[in-house]
Amino acid sequence: MSRIQCPRCLRPHTHCLCPLIPSLDSRTRVLLLQHPSEVNHALNTARLAALGLKNAELIVGEVFEDLPALLNQPGYQARLLFPADDAQPLQAYTANDQPLLLVVPDGTWRKARKMLHLNPLLAALPRVTLAQGAASRYRLRKAPGPGALSTVEAIVQALQTLEAPTSFEPLLKPFDALIEGQIAAMGEETFRRNHGPKESL
Repeated sequence: MSRIQCPRCLRPHTHCLCPLIPSLDSRTRVLLLQHPSEVNHALNTARLAALGLKNAELIVGEVFEDLPALLNQPGYQARLLFPADDAQPLQAYTANDQPLLLVVPDGTWRKARKMLHLNPLLAALPRVTLAQGAASRYRLRKAPGPGALSTVEAIVQALQTLEAPTSFEPLLKPFDALIEGQIAAMGEETFRRNHGPKESL
């Protein structure tokens, strides 16, 4: 029998994260484009980001028919948060800067690249990247490389860079609780065996 879900955070009612989800204002508009395979993932961090930010929208799909309208938001300049050789590092806004519409693909690297391939408008956007060296708090997935962050962590880092000194750390509270809950569910010993630091011989 399936457990009853919270319709908002999609977590089981017994593990609802809604009390921890903030309601934050941001000058930046965040558009999350989520691959369908991520929707029912236990660690759906894009949803947490969209719920915690007033100026954010989450759309699920592989091909986005209404992309021209989504990307042409009056008062914003669209940028894709995705690596590329010519991607510009994010920097804090100056007083006269037009705020960004930060477009964030949510999926594995392979699926995110497929989304760009299927949506040429998306692939054509100027790209921005985060500063190197951030450590992920995501202890349950093998990171594809150093500095790889979950979607909500990447958004927090991007917003803190753009809108310094405003803090977006409250967005990570439900994320941290989610991780702790998953570790508790699998048992500390299993977690250490599968995800803990390896002892050197």
